[in-house]
Parts: sequence; structure tokens; C-alpha cells
Amino acid sequence: MFNKEETVSFLTELLSINSPTGYTKNAIDFLKATIEGYGYQTERTPKGNLIVHVEGENKDITRGLSAHVDTLGLMVRSINSDGTLALTKLGGPLTPTLDGEYCEIITRDETIYSGTILSNAPSIHVFKDAGTKERDIDNLVVRIDERVKNEEDVKNLGIQNGDIVAYDPKVVVTDSGFVKSRFLDDKASVSILVSILKKLKEKQITSATNLTFIFSTYEEVGHGAAWIPEEITELLSVDMGCIGDDLACTEFDVSICAKDSSGPYDYELTTHLIQLAKEQGLNYVVDIYPMYQSDSSAALQGGANIRAALIGPGVASSHGMERTHVDAIENTFKLIEAYIKNKG
Repeated sequence: MFNKEETVSFLTELLSINSPTGYTKNAIDFLKATIEGYGYQTERTPKGNLIVHVEGENKDITRGLSAHVDTLGLMVRSINSDGTLALTKLGGPLTPTLDGEYCEIITRDETIYSGTILSNAPSIHVFKDAGTKERDIDNLVVRIDERVKNEEDVKNLGIQNGDIVAYDPKVVVTDSGFVKSRFLDDKASVSILVSILKKLKEKQITSATNLTFIFSTYEEVGHGAAWIPEEITELLSVDMGCIGDDLACTEFDVSICAKDSSGPYDYELTTHLIQLAKEQGLNYVVDIYPMYQSDSSAALQGGANIRAALIGPGVASSHGMERTHVDAIENTFKLIEAYIKNKG
């Protein structure tokens, strides 16, 4: 049922579309065209989330499934006197990993310039602290690939404070099944949900209830699914599974989150997901994420009267140079498939 090549192909295409939080229209347009190409109708909320409704056998119950298309990114904070750009973060990128990365500066009129993110001590031959200087956001700049020597030269290009800076995802799919890229959080899960929608339309999967799919656009700054359609009584967020100290998850597993920094997820729904994973013979783990919130967290904090849960494929090195494996993507797909087919 799971089509690895199809899902990974869609994922690599989606990863190539810049979508830092607050600048997601192109990615949402791509999702909209793809999903409507399957035969669905879609709607867009005022803040840009994409909504897809699917009828199921029991039309009195609506479950929600959410994944976020927005990613980490940067924004021009100010223009320096030497023609480089000072930066502010969009979301929480691991800034030491950004030193030396290629990027694009996107102006308000959609002109795109290339550049490189650099430490402001970028040469070992010149700066005594080049190897030791902290790579925090205040010590990183963008060097623009244009002949600019001062602030006025940069402004003449049309670049201004508040312009988006999107950095290269560096997508690689290995013969051994690893997917290496920035922004697998959460484009890997978006791709899984798109694959689920395709299988539903082809009637390879049937749903026990109505479903509402939410592709959110501000998750990285905490309010992606703060509003959800009122008919939803149960929301399953599909995000990345964390890997690291004191966690059981690997790059081959589907992770079921029992609790994150916003508090515990619904006990009965989480138990139900664990039981489904056992019944399906999936590689799964149950973990607690100490520094994490999800679309389900946002919905609950926004006042939604729902049961909520969180799952996702294991992703290593989150908010840096991320990596997962097609096995984790497949295990997550199969858990979602079992969930929507089951009456609960």
C-alpha cells in the first residue's frame, strides 16, 4: 500500500520550495495543486492554512490530521555599512550549522538574490577568533552575490529590512534509504499525509469517520493550528519524532509522543495508537519530548475541545542537518492508515 518512490519523490520536490514560517504561499500553492489534482476540493484559511475534507463511513464524527509546511528560516534585520545583512531568526534554527550555507534573499517584489551565510569572522587567515567565535544570530551575516560595498548599494537592489532569507535544504536521498535534508521537520510528515490522501481517493484506504486534513503555516512559531474547524473532536498531529538523550526513537521508527513541553497528550488516544502500532507489527517507540510543542498543542491552547495526540517519523539532528529513513516514513504512514481505518 505504501509507495516509497512516490512519497520520497513528492518530498524532495516539496523540500525544494522555500517556505520559512510567514512565507509559505508557494508551498501551499504546490500542495493545493497536487491535492486538487487528486480530485479533492480545498480551502484556505485567512492565515494561509490549507484544509481538505474527506467523507468517511461515520459522518457524525470528524477526526483531524495536521502537519506543517512552514520551516525554519531567517529575515533581514538590518543592512550593515559594509553591504552585508544582519539577521533575525524565524523559528529556532540551530545557528552554528548555518555558517557557510548558501541562501536566497527574497525581496518584497519577489526578486531573488543569492548569497552565503557567514560568521563575521569568516577567514582563518585574517581573524584570530575565526575558529572560536560563537556562531549565534548576532555573529552571522549574509554576503550578497552582487557588487555591493555599502548600505546604499544594497538598498538600490531593492533589499530592505524584513526580507526573507531562505537557506539551502541540501536534499540527498541515499541508496541505503536515508533522506538527508533540512526541513524534514515537517515536510516528511506533509508528504505522508499527501500520500494518505492519494490512497483514500484511489480507495486503497477507507476511513471509518470523516477526516479533515490541516496543512498549517505557522507551527514553527507556535500558532499553526491554534484554530481548527469546530467539527473536529480528535486531532492527530503528524510531526517529527525526536532523537537524542534519554529518548528511545531512531531514524527507523514511528514515534508516539506521550508528553511534550505543553503537557501530556490524551491518554486514551495515545494508548489506542500504541495498540494499533503493536497490532500492525510496526517499529514504534513511545517518548517524551522535553523541548517541543505541536499543532495539537496550539489547538488545545487555542481552546479546542478535543482529544489530541502526536506521532511522527524519527528525525535526527532536528533544526540542524536533519536525517530520517524511508522505514520511519513507512511506519508512520502505516500507523496513520490503521488509525483512520479503525473506528476507535
